[in-house]
Amino acid sequence: MKKQTAIILLALALGTACGCGAARPSKYYQLRAPEESAPAKGQEIYSVTLLLAPLGGSRLYRDDRLVYSSATEEMGTYQYQRWAMPPTEMIQETLLRSLRASGRYQAVYALSSNAHGDFLLRARLDDFKEVSGSSVLARVTLEFELRDMKSGATVWTHFYTHDEPVGARDVPHVVAALNQNVQRCASEFMTELDQYFASHSMQLSSQQTGQH
Repeated sequence: MKKQTAIILLALALGTACGCGAARPSKYYQLRAPEESAPAKGQEIYSVTLLLAPLGGSRLYRDDRLVYSSATEEMGTYQYQRWAMPPTEMIQETLLRSLRASGRYQAVYALSSNAHGDFLLRARLDDFKEVSGSSVLARVTLEFELRDMKSGATVWTHFYTHDEPVGARDVPHVVAALNQNVQRCASEFMTELDQYFASHSMQLSSQQTGQH
């Protein structure tokens, strides 16, 4: 009896050891940093300081797991495929770097820096996921809002949504497509925001003169 008990305990111990050894390691991914280029010579620099608020988003996008969904919008997360940082934080960093690298603004700070700003830029991440159906897509949806800190009025909004085709049905290709989609979003966002300030540059100059 004792011998049988010893054999059973040994089998359980070996089974537990094998189970631990077979655990899948997690894989981590990150967004590609935006390409930095020197600001064009002679370009107008807007005499404004921008503050970028933390990105809003659902709990799924404040976690580090990659999100997937079906064409019916049923959603889930991969257990072993993760982002190096939550998507809301990664995309905020991408936007912050893009704004600073443009050289178009007097200064750009994160809202958490407690710096004084002329405009507050808010964004919300609504989609950052793999969408599977007859084909696989990488969907990114972001809503932007620019608020005048002095008047409290919302002076500019922008809505971005795009489905980037995925080259193959695996996570690395989904990540590459999401990367490309975020870069596309950042480029479009920068262009639209620049157009707003360009069309209001005279108004901004008169406000700056009036403050002095």
